[in-house]
Amino acid sequence: MKLELGYIKISDIQLSNESKVENGVLYVNPEDIINLIKEDENIATVAVDVARPGESVRITPVKDVIEPRVKVEGPGSIFPGVIGKVNRVGEGRTHVLKGAAVVTTGRIVGFQEGIIDMSGEGAKYTPFSQTMNLVVTCEPVDGLRPHEHEKAIRFAGLKTAVFLGELGRNVEPDEVETFETLNVKEGIEKYPNLPRVAYVQMLQSQGLMHDTYVYGVDAKRTLSTIIMPTEVMDGAILSGNCVSSCDKNTTYHHLNNPVIADLFKAHGKTLNFAGMIITNENVYLADKERSSDWAAKLCQYLGVDGAIVSQEGFGNPDTDLIMNAKKIETVGVKTVIITDEYAGRDGKSQSLADADPLANAVVTGGNANMVIHLPKMDKVIGHINFVDTIAGGFDGSLHEDGTIEAELQIITGATNELGFNKLSAR
Repeated sequence: MKLELGYIKISDIQLSNESKVENGVLYVNPEDIINLIKEDENIATVAVDVARPGESVRITPVKDVIEPRVKVEGPGSIFPGVIGKVNRVGEGRTHVLKGAAVVTTGRIVGFQEGIIDMSGEGAKYTPFSQTMNLVVTCEPVDGLRPHEHEKAIRFAGLKTAVFLGELGRNVEPDEVETFETLNVKEGIEKYPNLPRVAYVQMLQSQGLMHDTYVYGVDAKRTLSTIIMPTEVMDGAILSGNCVSSCDKNTTYHHLNNPVIADLFKAHGKTLNFAGMIITNENVYLADKERSSDWAAKLCQYLGVDGAIVSQEGFGNPDTDLIMNAKKIETVGVKTVIITDEYAGRDGKSQSLADADPLANAVVTGGNANMVIHLPKMDKVIGHINFVDTIAGGFDGSLHEDGTIEAELQIITGATNELGFNKLSAR
């Protein structure tokens, strides 16, 4: 399966009377977005703003971040099973408005949303301080139930991203990158002397509004299965999560999964990227056992030598993470796990809620409990009054002068467990 990504590099977003892409600038008519979103009778009001790198702007509470893309050749469409029909994606050609992002905000759905600061201390911790952000603030009608509210905001962001992506359909990309996945037989024949490596991605699916969608199906309703990595790059997986913002995989993260990107870069050189397995995270022990059994079985079936296992969330999902690593190791496959840590504000507490001697190769996204101090911003998009109650905040986090003292987990993407963050070790 071969996918071409055509990158149309966006250097700025400008609000205009016409929506188009021209000379690297994304021009957006706000009325186009407002009218599109207000087709949903559950949305009462919509506001459209632009937030650029370096500006004194704070966006909160952030629901999702989405990269605009459009399918220009091949089967399916972006976000199949949700916005488009249920058709397989992952091959052909897709155009990407690289450098642009849609950010959704508005009245809070759950307490686990986050902050994006475009400058200052907070900007150091989120990759989305470096993107040109079209921010859509959606307020629901009165009396809307939480699940309907979450769905309305989620669809508002996805529809906006699809609309913007469509503007790049006939634009010549600045760069085209090709990704190809071989089947098992072809891979063994082509790279007989390279170690075979699989990627096991854990999808957040633990209870109320902890949702990840695969071709439109909530991952709670799935078993561990094989998926082509190019399908993920083409919008087959998207976020519906209200988990802590620091390690939430937004839809942007799924589209730009760095584990997939790095494995493709090494493919055919130092390793054979043999396949990708998706598995869910569960609440009940029996479900955890079932999903981890299947993940290990699929690694064994693919005949891989090693597996990278990435997590989403913390606490309860740590058990799923360790089960996966332990069982995959037990069938003779070496593992590396990617996680983050909740080690207390002093960094001295146990980092994970579970552990096993077989899970002995770890990449960490950082300590989400670390306390940070954020300066006042000149402009706030969304609602600043939720800062004390979103995960990472506490009573008194928001000071009268507009500054914030909170844990790092309040920042969207700060300790992302795909490695899509800005922290490093030395």
